[in-house]
Amino acid sequence: MDNLSVNGKEYEIVKLLGKGKGGYSYLARKDDKEYVLKQIHHEPCSYYQFGNKIKSEVDDYKRLSSIGIKMPVMLDVDIENERILKEYISGETIYDLVLNDKMEDSYIQQVKAMCDLLYPANTNIDYFPTNFVVHNGEIFYIDFECNNYMEEWNFENWGIKYWSKTAEFLQYVEEHRDT
Repeated sequence: MDNLSVNGKEYEIVKLLGKGKGGYSYLARKDDKEYVLKQIHHEPCSYYQFGNKIKSEVDDYKRLSSIGIKMPVMLDVDIENERILKEYISGETIYDLVLNDKMEDSYIQQVKAMCDLLYPANTNIDYFPTNFVVHNGEIFYIDFECNNYMEEWNFENWGIKYWSKTAEFLQYVEEHRDT
């Protein structure tokens, strides 16, 4: 993949950062500055129902911003091409830190501090560890997905299972080794 545009501005695609339920995220470059360019996809997802994905991304970003969650800035949205340009925050994901035995207690404390903001606002985020990057010792939620709070999907009941080398984490690693 060479270039993708957002509202007529061309960005060089450097590499694929990851594929999620709703899109592909690429490291992009323009004028010697790095960004994340997310291309929405419409591939089926057996465990999640979507409405208008691009509208949901924008609405979720606004919701999380108003709550005060540390995350990348949404810089531009191309509704027609279903692309989002956001700030690139360099660092390792919580997933990679768990995998490489580099997790620190402070990261768990920081996500719990996020929960202290989210739960009173009736909100859950996707606590899967690929959605969090550590930059200069601080964690950032790099996805914008959020939903109304449900105890079953909160950090303590679901997310925590993937923030250390639990059976659930190791099973996920094994199932996704070649993807």
